[in-house]
Amino acid sequence: MDATSAPHRIPAEMPQYGEANHIFELMQSMLEQLLIHQPQDPIPFMIEHLHRDNDHVPKIIILGPPASGKTTIAMWLCKHLNTNLLTRGTLLGKEFSSVAEEARKQYQRFKGWILDGIPQTREQVLMMQTLGLAPRHVIVLNAPDSVLIERNLGKRIDPVTREIYHTTFDWPREAEVQNRLLEPEGISEVETARKLLEYHRSIIRILPSYPRILKAISADQPCVDVFYQALTYVQTSHRSNAPFTPRVLLCGPMGSGKSLQAALLAQKYGLVNICCGQLLREAVEDQSKLSELIQSFFDKEMTVPDDIILKVLKGRLDRPDCVHKGWVLHGFPRDLDQAHMLASMGYSPNRVFFLNVPLDSILERLTLRRVDPVTGERYHLMYKPPPTPEIQARLLQNPEDAEDRVKLQTDLFYRNSSELEQFYRQALTLNGDQDPYTVFEYIESGIINPLPRKVF
Repeated sequence: MDATSAPHRIPAEMPQYGEANHIFELMQSMLEQLLIHQPQDPIPFMIEHLHRDNDHVPKIIILGPPASGKTTIAMWLCKHLNTNLLTRGTLLGKEFSSVAEEARKQYQRFKGWILDGIPQTREQVLMMQTLGLAPRHVIVLNAPDSVLIERNLGKRIDPVTREIYHTTFDWPREAEVQNRLLEPEGISEVETARKLLEYHRSIIRILPSYPRILKAISADQPCVDVFYQALTYVQTSHRSNAPFTPRVLLCGPMGSGKSLQAALLAQKYGLVNICCGQLLREAVEDQSKLSELIQSFFDKEMTVPDDIILKVLKGRLDRPDCVHKGWVLHGFPRDLDQAHMLASMGYSPNRVFFLNVPLDSILERLTLRRVDPVTGERYHLMYKPPPTPEIQARLLQNPEDAEDRVKLQTDLFYRNSSELEQFYRQALTLNGDQDPYTVFEYIESGIINPLPRKVF
């Protein structure tokens, strides 16, 4: 039998370690650099590559037509990210190869680079690729030509300080500065229209080279808004091709829809649906020593101790289907101590969602639920009322759905939720008081896309 085709039991710690330390991305990046640079001695090259903090070194290209504000945005990003700005103006008269070499030097100094208005042609794109200069983020600023022409016509320059002003948007207050401002060359309507035509002809051949890392931002808005959109984009990581096993934790008060969302995730993505309460009830049916212990707490209507819950939970999470398919857990942990205990056992969710629902909505959802003791049919006095007065007369309410009980449990959850949110720092908070399929779309987006995190 071929050993490579045999089923393998991979310890749960291995994929968790690989995901936490970005091993897949590290190997992919190292292989790319080896193929690009083809060093004679790969070992020292790889060691140097591993020493370099690649994930935190910005490599950004900002493109846009004349008067789109790309230089301003590039300068602000440069100051915020503490990196080097290479512009067409500062590199005027230099060969493009020297520009690329300067970018490479800055990258090797661990400072990264921002290219303003570079590359300008498809040929320059190919040269950058040949030299191994691959940007992580490409931003292209767009605005109607009429807006850009109007902006350019209002430009004025201070011959003393070389500061750029605008007759409409940024006019100096000092009369002395106003009097000495000059109109730059090449900003007439005809000249600007010619430059825009050249830009539109070249940009359509450049953008297809960056399909997965390109972000288009409207420049027809305040410059501060453009900057913050650009900053948000360059501080996020791209979706990885690494194998991903979802380990999802849903937190929320009773009635927030955790069970429904877990069922939808399990149905669509094949995750193992683990409800803590249901897991304990199943453990009772196993007729083991542990089941007798759990049943004793059920009979006394007491909370099952955490150590017993964790034993049952560990037995379920260690099964091969949870390790290979992933899981969605709800109903545990409910406080900070339980979260620490779960983490100490090596079970760390890679996606955590908090479903927030106001108390009024929770009371409406739960206190109006009823059960027909004859047929077992479930009803809701508002959303699914019984069809006849006879059925309505015999409906019963679960004691867990009593108003006092619901208020107590909801208050208990929100008292502990702030500590849980601090413990799970990358958790996403969602509004659970909306259509359940809308909530599911938000959860699904949070699982599929990388978590928002600062790269620089």
